Amino acid sequence: MEIRRDTYLNKLISQKHNRLIKVITGIRRCGKSYLLFNLFRDHLASEGIPDDHIIEMAFDLYENIEYRDPKVFFPHVKARIKDKEPYYVLLDEVQLLGDFEAVLNSLARMKNVDVYVTGSNAKFLSKDIITEFRGRGDEVHMYPLTFREFMSVYPGDKETGWKEYVLYGGIPLVLEFSASEQKVDFLKNLFEETYISDIVGRNKVRNKSELEELLNILSSAIGSLTNPSKLSDTFKSVKNKKISPNTIKKYIEYFEDSFLIDSAYRYDIKGKKYIDTPLKYYFTDMGLRNARLNFRQAEETHAMENIIFNELKVRGFNVDVGVVITNEVDKAGKKIRKQREIDFVCNKGSKRYYIQSALALPDENKRKQEQRSLLLTQDGFKKIIITKDALAPLYSEDGILVMGVFDFLLNENSLEI
Repeated sequence: MEIRRDTYLNKLISQKHNRLIKVITGIRRCGKSYLLFNLFRDHLASEGIPDDHIIEMAFDLYENIEYRDPKVFFPHVKARIKDKEPYYVLLDEVQLLGDFEAVLNSLARMKNVDVYVTGSNAKFLSKDIITEFRGRGDEVHMYPLTFREFMSVYPGDKETGWKEYVLYGGIPLVLEFSASEQKVDFLKNLFEETYISDIVGRNKVRNKSELEELLNILSSAIGSLTNPSKLSDTFKSVKNKKISPNTIKKYIEYFEDSFLIDSAYRYDIKGKKYIDTPLKYYFTDMGLRNARLNFRQAEETHAMENIIFNELKVRGFNVDVGVVITNEVDKAGKKIRKQREIDFVCNKGSKRYYIQSALALPDENKRKQEQRSLLLTQDGFKKIIITKDALAPLYSEDGILVMGVFDFLLNENSLEI
């Protein structure tokens, strides 16, 4: 089963021969190795690049153990470069190579060598990996399968596929299992044996149970506004434990550095400024999030919001939570300042979209409620409500586009409708 990952493949193709090391980052098991050794290599072959000008090495294989020594690997590569034609060096699990930063920088200085690498330990999953190459790296960040990619190989209809995707997420290997019990066991084991152990090992976490309890709380509160102080209070009131806000902030940074979760800052639309706290947190993969909670809280409303957030990130948008501050009068006639929220303010270049996620719009009151904060922005940027039950994309009398989540997710150009 071949799953096309054209978003990332096209990025690699566009970055060929740019004199930078192409570093493929992303959460473990999201398909980085497959992208490099299957999809990108097939592209090189289709371009007529001969096999002897493609140098591959997977450092995690037993037969390649000797090449983990840089004094063995580097001469091996140099010996294979026999002419001035372009050579492509594709390296997997490169963190197993000794002094890999120095080796990669040396390879990148060769005028006819194009270097592509991926790695899967906590160090290579870190957001700051590009700094290891002193400005010579170019990152391609991968996500798990989008719903569009998922459905490209899913054998059923989109409604059934949606239920599976919401519950088990988009880690490609999940599609190899047919039974629900197998998927559940795989995701739970993957979380514990891979992600948690990586974070604990990389950051030398002393209190693993404390870190995991925080992860459980964040898993239960996706799409909710929170901050370290509120989370510290939650530990005290619910868990009867005292954990400082600074410790919680540090743990959250560990989760973000490993790409398990992503944050969305609040943006004051009229004031044109960011509001530092509280933030919203979303999981990179819904299957992993559900595994954290033993699949007990698979509510579709929050899941859909999380999936929309991830889709926007895959499409290259900077995504914030919108805040519209208004002066209003309450029922008693008293003047009050009110903050109204827009789920997502999406920016890319000169484009901006305001997006609300609403599982259903059962009546006119609900529709007006979802529209209100969008209309209060009082600007000309496109405003969209994404709902589960829309029959077809259409514009309301107020100029707001209402579209179904399938229309949004299955068409990569859906925001241009």
